[in-house]
Amino acid sequence: MPESPAPEPFFLAGGPQAALLVHGFTGSPPEMRLIGDYLHARGMTVHAPLLPGHGTDPADLNRRRWTEFAERVDQAYSELQARSEQVVLAGLSMGALLALHHAARDPSVPAAVVYSPALRLRNPLSRLLPLLKHFTPFWAKPRAMLMDPEAGGRLWSYPTAPTRAGHELLKLQRQVRRDLPRVTCPLLIVHSTLDDQLHPACPHWVNDRVGSRDKELLLLHNSGHALTVDREWELVAERTHAFIQARLGPRRQGAE
Repeated sequence: MPESPAPEPFFLAGGPQAALLVHGFTGSPPEMRLIGDYLHARGMTVHAPLLPGHGTDPADLNRRRWTEFAERVDQAYSELQARSEQVVLAGLSMGALLALHHAARDPSVPAAVVYSPALRLRNPLSRLLPLLKHFTPFWAKPRAMLMDPEAGGRLWSYPTAPTRAGHELLKLQRQVRRDLPRVTCPLLIVHSTLDDQLHPACPHWVNDRVGSRDKELLLLHNSGHALTVDREWELVAERTHAFIQARLGPRRQGAE
């Protein structure tokens, strides 16, 4: 198996249109790199920050609160906005929730893309995290199902799931469920029917409850949860770019 990439943020300078890419729970920016490279090759500026408590050790993540993740996204968005004409948001799993949370409170977001939105975990034991966190600091993560045998080499994540941080994820889920009607920007929702981490209704809950009138739901059938690095990542990247460009407008490509 190829060596995993370093869990580092990345910034790719490009044109006046920009994308902020947000990784998932226990993950890191490399899971967004293929999408980022694809957008950058087509003229966009791209930034993928490292969320607090990630890329260090699981005990660090256990000391964090979901609001710290949200604040980091807000900060990164503001920094990118200061140097760009328009900034779109995209996130994977928990990153999708953070993108929705930001979009609900920021009417300047011109478009957002959510991959595998983690509104509810498939494992019913996850509901016990508020209790479990008092008895064990970590719990075992199931091996991620990936359809592409090379996809694992594109990821870096913690081998275990911190339970206190897991409870923070549940709190974020509750907050985003309340946020959804306030999300009004154009929205692309991408989800795989083979996702073994999330409740299968997650993409439909987002699609049905957001306030966005302009919304699209793309269902994949040959990818796991980490669909940004799996077998259909190129389709995901193509649809992401097409969706973004249709909302931002091609005339901005040549703007100074």
